[in-house]
Amino acid sequence: MAKAPLMDFDKALELFEPVLGFEVHVELNTVTKMFSAAPNSFGRPANTDLAPVDLGLPGSLPVVNEQAVRYSISLGLALGCQIAPSSRFARKNYFYPDLGKNYQISQYDEPIAFEGSVTVELEDGTEVVVPIERAHMEEDAGKLTHVGGATGRIQGAEYSLVDYNRAGVPLVEIVTKPIYGAEHRAPEIAKAYVQTIRDIVLALDISDAKMERGNLRCDANVSLRPRGQEKLGTRTETKNVNSMRSVERAVRYEIQRQAAILAAGGTITQETRHWHEDTGTTSPGRPKSDADDYRYFPEPDLLPVVPAPELIEELRAALPEAPPARRRRLKAEWGFTDLEFQDVANGGLLAELAATVAAGASPAAARKWWTGEITRLANAAGREASDLISPTDVAAVQALVDAGTLNDKLARQVLEGVIAGEGTPQEVVDARGLAVVSDDGALIAAIDEALKAQPDVLEKIRDGKVQAAGAVIGAVMKAMRGQADAARVRELVLERAGQL
Repeated sequence: MAKAPLMDFDKALELFEPVLGFEVHVELNTVTKMFSAAPNSFGRPANTDLAPVDLGLPGSLPVVNEQAVRYSISLGLALGCQIAPSSRFARKNYFYPDLGKNYQISQYDEPIAFEGSVTVELEDGTEVVVPIERAHMEEDAGKLTHVGGATGRIQGAEYSLVDYNRAGVPLVEIVTKPIYGAEHRAPEIAKAYVQTIRDIVLALDISDAKMERGNLRCDANVSLRPRGQEKLGTRTETKNVNSMRSVERAVRYEIQRQAAILAAGGTITQETRHWHEDTGTTSPGRPKSDADDYRYFPEPDLLPVVPAPELIEELRAALPEAPPARRRRLKAEWGFTDLEFQDVANGGLLAELAATVAAGASPAAARKWWTGEITRLANAAGREASDLISPTDVAAVQALVDAGTLNDKLARQVLEGVIAGEGTPQEVVDARGLAVVSDDGALIAAIDEALKAQPDVLEKIRDGKVQAAGAVIGAVMKAMRGQADAARVRELVLERAGQL
């Protein structure tokens, strides 16, 4: 498929004003599904976590998951929303192969939470208030796997398989109002907003929020209108973008693509679009339906949700810190400079760093691993750093360094092994034989051999030129395959040079 013509980003913003909107879907980590007792899990064999209601089998009836309602209220409160004294489920009718009932139980005109706002902090500290229209409860659909094509997408596939394990998983969909005034920072705002939502749900402990698993998914709406025009342009909705970086790229791409079409006298089609990570482009999906097309009507098998005022206040009292306040507190507690903290925040790694520190690592060590080696490996794999390894494992690696079992070089190899699925940090150390050699006898043997092989260096050290010891230390570290403490090797080199 030929790439669409694009307009230079700055030129596009001279001619048009971008208006944004986001729909973020958050899967809740309840034990069971939204309307059935089937397990809510991830990674199980296809079509094993099912109940009759998940498939819409005749005679099956939905029952609301109480914990999902509590989680939804907590999220609504954290978004600054009002909680409806009574909300109702509705049937959203449409046919798709992974929707066994041919309708989705969702909420329409009576959502559980509405009229809120979220403060988003950009890389330079600028704060942007994003208005929230609503947060409503619904169930997830199943998952299609397209087989036989080159890209894993439906285009070119020979056939598709459907896994209904995800059907019925509890979701909260957060819908913003139109976001005006984003201008050239629109892509950055998109990324920061999704990151803020992720920070909130992780702090509430209501979702794993792993974008690569689909626990958190973003649909990004973009429209352009000519400068000076009040009427909004036609929007596109880029579906299920699965990383913070991709959200940013997708918004930028759509601005450039739409601007090129409008400047050439064309029109924008109201449609969903698919994001292609490999090419950095979007492609057409289906014409975007309006609410009337879904033929919403109240779900006849479920009563309205009427939370007690006491429950709402209980959940309000249990809310964690707002993300901006939490960032300020953590920066002070960790003793980071503005630049050090910004590296963490910009990488979307605040939650991972906090969890690693809570697991026992020092803030400096946690920052070193997450913004250094782990981010490098993630970039090389085209993934998010937070998806590669758990904070608990990172803290365990650092504990081995602190205990002298590993040096930094060996620790990097252990991280690679853990990320590759070879086991826990200790299991990787044992399997690969990566522990630091702590036997002075083995080190002294290697040092003596290196000193004898470099008599000129030995003489320089004896003459007081201790910097010459670097050549011997390097030779010893190579002989020990990096499995030695360089500081201890240096001590022994200087000691042995005086004795030989």
